Amino acid sequence: MAELFDDIFKESKIFANREVLSPHYVPHNIMFRDKQMQEIAKYMTPSLKGERGRNLFVYGKTGTGKTSCIRSVIEKVNGLPISKARISYINCRIYNSRYRIMSKIISDYLPAYAKKGYGIVDIYERVINWIEEDGKILVVVLDEIDVVKDLDDLVYTLTRANGDLKMGGITIVGISNKVSFKEELDPRSLSTLYENDLAFPPYNSNELAMILKDRVGVGFRKGVVEAAAINLAAALAAKESGDARLALKIISKAGELAEERGYDMVTAECVSDAAKYADEEIAYEIINTLPEHQQLIVYAIALLSMQGSRYKRLSEEGDTYLFSGDIYEKYVAVANSLKKEPKSSRWYRKYISDLDMQGIIVSYESGKGIRGHTKLIKLSYQAEKIKESIEATLSKEGSG
Repeated sequence: MAELFDDIFKESKIFANREVLSPHYVPHNIMFRDKQMQEIAKYMTPSLKGERGRNLFVYGKTGTGKTSCIRSVIEKVNGLPISKARISYINCRIYNSRYRIMSKIISDYLPAYAKKGYGIVDIYERVINWIEEDGKILVVVLDEIDVVKDLDDLVYTLTRANGDLKMGGITIVGISNKVSFKEELDPRSLSTLYENDLAFPPYNSNELAMILKDRVGVGFRKGVVEAAAINLAAALAAKESGDARLALKIISKAGELAEERGYDMVTAECVSDAAKYADEEIAYEIINTLPEHQQLIVYAIALLSMQGSRYKRLSEEGDTYLFSGDIYEKYVAVANSLKKEPKSSRWYRKYISDLDMQGIIVSYESGKGIRGHTKLIKLSYQAEKIKESIEATLSKEGSG
């Protein structure tokens, strides 16, 4: 039986340090983001001095370096000998409600009060009192802020706190993949924001190649990755979305394939095969972290896709397209079955546009002759897998 584990402890001929290939790894030198780092530092400077600064919202597609840059700046701030700022970094995928986020702040800075079952009012008052002790500035960094379920309540609470504070203040730094997320805020919440916006552009092919070359130099054994493999991985990721995370996933998966096949080198062929796996893995990760109602819409599309479409686009045999109106009806039924208030058709159309932009679905206008002008939609990935994945997510939320 011991030989079953031989491969686990055998030294890899391909990899030297897999950690640097992880999307969660924050490099010491973040390439091609000097301008954005300087902007973040500039916007955070008032907080370091104990002054109330403007809130900051950072936008950009997945894999454009937003989180890495913010976390790098936080590390530098925490290393300063004198600073009036206290930073609470919060992953909103995990802490996805106002109560959980306020509890996380308590846990970060007032651990003696954590896990005592206080209500939101008590937690709020304790945070206010803690800030007023010495007039500090609390910087609340909300990564993937758009997935917070009661975002209006959260934004209103954090921004209105500045009116209750006699000394000190709260500044929000929100990170989002969607430029349009603020449009979902209630006008009451929106009116309390006093913010700067900072956009992160996608990486181009040359930038991705340089990033990969840098990581490959540490993550793989010397000379095992062909230059053509690096360039192909960069080109594929640039064509898809300019996503560094996708590029890293492709080159990492290519290394695994080379190892499985007994190759001494990671070739362009390995990269080409790896791209199919990597794109799908990232798609399922994105789907599982979509805002609640977007996830329900994708679930409705998956259910209808498995039942079969009422219309097939003639020019692409085998591609199953669905009527947008049918999807909306199914979404409403799914939301009602889960005792959730369905969004209006206006919001539904906006969500469809967001899903299309992220590559989760493909849509096009039908033109005349098919229910007049209507939108036809199909999933970009396997309906069965998407259904299972979302059901697992919904099950976790139900049990939590």
